[in-house]
Amino acid sequence: MSQPIKILAFAGSARIESFNKKLVKIAAEEAKVAGAEVTYLDLLDYPMPIFNEDLEAQEGLPDTVLQFKALLKSHQGFLISCPEYNGSITPLLKNVIDWASRPDPEEASMALSGFKGKVAALLATSPGGLGGMRGLVHVRAILEGIGVLVIPDQKAIPGAYQAFDDQGNLKDEKQLKAVQAIATKLVDVTAKLSQ
Repeated sequence: MSQPIKILAFAGSARIESFNKKLVKIAAEEAKVAGAEVTYLDLLDYPMPIFNEDLEAQEGLPDTVLQFKALLKSHQGFLISCPEYNGSITPLLKNVIDWASRPDPEEASMALSGFKGKVAALLATSPGGLGGMRGLVHVRAILEGIGVLVIPDQKAIPGAYQAFDDQGNLKDEKQLKAVQAIATKLVDVTAKLSQ
């Protein structure tokens, strides 16, 4: 029997009680049910300075960047839940992508080893009426531009303050099934592309 595919799940938020962390954990559980080996990470555990090419030239890639890149490289797929800031990607998520796109010392420029050939599924939730949909457009464009295949299926859940119960579960069964379907689709597509 072949090895299960590996999915890395995280949210583009540092907030401890982030709705997007709750959402990506729900999707991660379904990816496990679908047969994937899932690693959940919290970007709070990987603090990185604001990307600065002079800093990179002087000091190299920070240890947290190298650790994050190693996780990206060791997984075939990504489940990412993306808060929306002012209609776009969060500075935290953009910064970790920018750092992780930089080559290791032994890699060629623009190797994009943590991203090329990977598959991703995008989710979002927001207190607003669009649920983070505008930000997903930008996250998709960035990831596709660095070699990630982002599956067409995505879900943005509006009214985040009312969408989750006290245990972090989605209250609406239809919303839950949509999130679960995206997680399953990610596992299926990633498995087919990894054969």
